[in-house]
Amino acid sequence: MRADRLVSLVLLLRQRGRMTAEALARELEVSTRTVLRDIEALSTAGVPVYAERGRHGGFVLLPDFQTALTGLNHDEALALVVAGSRRGAQLFGLGSALASAVLKVVDALPEALRDTAAGAAQRLLIDPETDLLSRRVAPEEVPDSIAAEVRRAVFAGHRLRIYYEAVGRLPKWRTVDPIGLVTVRDQGYLLAKRGTEDRTYRLSRVLAAEELDQPAQRPDTVDLDRAWHERNVRFRTGGDTTAVVVRLDPARREHLVATALAVRSEETGEDGRLRLHVVFQDARHAEWALWQHALDAEVEAPQWLRTALHHHAAVIAARYAPPT
Repeated sequence: MRADRLVSLVLLLRQRGRMTAEALARELEVSTRTVLRDIEALSTAGVPVYAERGRHGGFVLLPDFQTALTGLNHDEALALVVAGSRRGAQLFGLGSALASAVLKVVDALPEALRDTAAGAAQRLLIDPETDLLSRRVAPEEVPDSIAAEVRRAVFAGHRLRIYYEAVGRLPKWRTVDPIGLVTVRDQGYLLAKRGTEDRTYRLSRVLAAEELDQPAQRPDTVDLDRAWHERNVRFRTGGDTTAVVVRLDPARREHLVATALAVRSEETGEDGRLRLHVVFQDARHAEWALWQHALDAEVEAPQWLRTALHHHAAVIAARYAPPT
């Protein structure tokens, strides 16, 4: 751990120039006393770091102390910098490791590439907290200790015990055979097998995890992209879902499809409107989604949904009727 901190300290001085002990302590999340001990250790090891006294003083590295990384062009260097801003590493407990790795790579770039890559990265914003409609994005938080335990079991090929809280149920321990980790829109998932059945667990619902000293019962190789796609299809088309037949203005198709679980069939009628067989998560989901389309959509089936939408329309019409 200390070796990593010493490397990070050197890289901070390389990239930012003169820094005070207090500033280094904030960046490294340690005490000022620890920074001073680390500076002394670096000097003893022959790293040319020295202190400048005075009002604007601090610790500085000799200008010629650097490494060089060749073979990368500008776009490749920029891609590495951008990678450090993605959320997947945080979800899997690798946030600090990724930040440290990117810092080391950027430091090792030739000076021209380092400056242009860092400058270009300042003009890119990846996954901000809110979108254009001011809807706040709430990324999931997974404790590093849990993420690390899950990650070790996945990579080592060991079985895993997780204390998992499924939706609407009390948490309980499960023993699974981990297959891989997936991140989708700031949500992390563990793909695993439980017995002969495929299982998908949301990492934010894992309350505790324990890697077991037992080999996982899983294939030696896996096509994770295909496995995720298959589970996604099963989720969208299985279970207690609600199927709806709707006639729709073609201009509203993408908006409706974006809110549905799946589209089972689609055809264009003689009047130019689309006839879609759409699947929603449940009755409430279907009712909410179709109400959003107002006059642009007409539900053909099921009848209970037509009745529900008629009731909503009648209540709204009565509420906003002009006074007599």
